[in-house]
Amino acid sequence: MSLNAFSLANRVALITGGAGLLGIQHALAIREAGGIPILGDIHQDALEKARALVGDTCEAIVCDVTTKQSIENALEEILSSHGKVDILVNNAARNPKVEPVPETRQDGQPERGGLTIFPGFADLTVEEWNRDLAVGITGAMLCCQVFGGWMAAHGGGSIVNIGSEYALIAPDQSVYRVEGLAEEDQPSKPITYTVVKHAIVGLTKHLAVLWAQKGVRVNCLCPAGVEQNQSTGFKTKISRLIPMGHMAPPDHVRGALVFLCSDASSFMTGEVVAVNGGRTAW
Repeated sequence: MSLNAFSLANRVALITGGAGLLGIQHALAIREAGGIPILGDIHQDALEKARALVGDTCEAIVCDVTTKQSIENALEEILSSHGKVDILVNNAARNPKVEPVPETRQDGQPERGGLTIFPGFADLTVEEWNRDLAVGITGAMLCCQVFGGWMAAHGGGSIVNIGSEYALIAPDQSVYRVEGLAEEDQPSKPITYTVVKHAIVGLTKHLAVLWAQKGVRVNCLCPAGVEQNQSTGFKTKISRLIPMGHMAPPDHVRGALVFLCSDASSFMTGEVVAVNGGRTAW
């Protein structure tokens, strides 16, 4: 196989959740492969900062993935500018992070000892459940419906749904525990994140089969937890669960993303690709 098969030259790619850490990495990967990344996000200020980080060849579009009309508007805007869309990266999700935060927060989220505390399963409200699922799985479904539907009617394309290692396993909540905190104050990874990421796998497989004859390939990429500004204790605990012995660098999925978007994976659809240092291998 020629390395040209990995080229994304002149291919137009929408990346939802584009203002986030991985959204920026996806855009950089697509740009470096010759594609035209378009960052989609609901937060305009963060979106412009992300676009600036990627560079002049990157575009940005305000889009609310929980609203079908907003997604349709984004498609119309992209078609008006480029006449096509070749790639959809479903990256948008609410991803609560258990990490040090400022002592004063504006969103009303409780905190203890400088750590954001998320409700345990017993305290989860229907409103919180619905909010997380609306972005993470309903939003992905709507984007597939609008963008994937257009691809199916116009010769095909590639959809990459962004899962997580928690699309394959459940969180080990012990890594989030903090010595000295009362049980009711202990941080945890919310159940909604695990449910959303497992659902992404089902969405991927269903649509892959549905559109296999339409030239639309649908695969799922499952990244690992990215090393950022977590505490040394947290990084040490989670690194013990990873055969390679450390958390993922921010750019760890770039190569896999380009592979799944490009002709190099032309006979792959409905697959789940884990990039997590071997965490799900034991």
